[in-house]
Amino acid sequence: MATGRISKETVDRLQAGSTASFLWDDELKGFGVRVTTSGAKSYIFQYRMGGREAKTQRYTIGRHGSPWTAATARMEAVRICTLVRQRRNPVDLEKQRRREAAELPFAAYATRFAQLCAGKGWQTLVERSLRLHLIPALGNKALPQIVRSDIVIAMDEIPKEQIANRRNVFAVARRLFRWAVSRGDIQISPMEGMETPKAVKPRDRWLSDSELPRIWNATRQTHPCFGPIVRLLIATGQRREEVSGLTWAELDRKARMWTLPGERTKNGEPNYIPLNDLAVAEFDKIAGGESWPKRGRTFATSSGAAFSGFAKGKLKLDSLIECDGGNPITSWRLHDLRRTVATGFQRLGVRFEVTEAILNHVGASRAGVAGIYQRHDWKPEKIEALRMWNDHLEAIFSD
Repeated sequence: MATGRISKETVDRLQAGSTASFLWDDELKGFGVRVTTSGAKSYIFQYRMGGREAKTQRYTIGRHGSPWTAATARMEAVRICTLVRQRRNPVDLEKQRRREAAELPFAAYATRFAQLCAGKGWQTLVERSLRLHLIPALGNKALPQIVRSDIVIAMDEIPKEQIANRRNVFAVARRLFRWAVSRGDIQISPMEGMETPKAVKPRDRWLSDSELPRIWNATRQTHPCFGPIVRLLIATGQRREEVSGLTWAELDRKARMWTLPGERTKNGEPNYIPLNDLAVAEFDKIAGGESWPKRGRTFATSSGAAFSGFAKGKLKLDSLIECDGGNPITSWRLHDLRRTVATGFQRLGVRFEVTEAILNHVGASRAGVAGIYQRHDWKPEKIEALRMWNDHLEAIFSD
């Protein structure tokens, strides 16, 4: 076995033979140069993890030439020797590094996580939080290399006034890292011990009987999709995405019923919404008569795509209301219409369980044991509640 100090001169003098040959450094045990029969030279480090009975392992530092010279290879060999003394196998560490580079960069891992998320609402929130906040901050950094300070930096980039957004992004990141722990891709979440951002103060805004008619009337001068959507939000109390994503296949004029499939609801549960007179009238106008189409989007733009111009539509609606001659209306959101319907039901004496059934909200009356054993669909009560709400709306609209 040839030995000597590995240096530029000794490596340059090495010649290829009929078999592979080695030169082992006489100062740093395990450090060597391997020369193949073709003359290729590579720096290596040979070691045992344990006593003499342990199997000899060999770690390839790299081929001779930039960046691996005799000097740089020696420094790397010293680093590897230190790992071995610490009982850390450099071969295993290199395999882990390559796996992290190939399988665990944050951007690709986060995308895979988003694809496996269930529920359209949650999936949309995850995709948005990753795209706008987490992937730009964490990029392709390997998951096991992400530390708490990286998450803090990502969170600090979100404006402090965006309280709900900060809380949502935090929830998405926490769920993602817990998923990674459960898969064994990381040992501990970098978010362990982090304080959850403070909760958003629940909104209590609802529209009064004097405000609703002004909104209803102003919608007639807005976009041909936006106006009917807002009026149906008022008439049915359903969520914006549920109304705007309607297809004619979900509607039955004869039965006066809207069957909302679970894949389009926030909680994944299907809902059956009786259609009152105001709702039926809206669909008749959209369909151009009492014969409704059997398929296709109910609210399609001129290109056939789903309507999405809510921000622009709301600005137009607010400007119309400002010019209608009435008193200024306190700031409100489209989602406040859902709370307005729930409040209206309460004022009309509708049972709490019926309100939750209409809104498809899994609250106290539909959770736990009650949710398992209470299978009444409240259909007659829902029909009556929406009829009462319809009569109330027609009364305030005619004043």
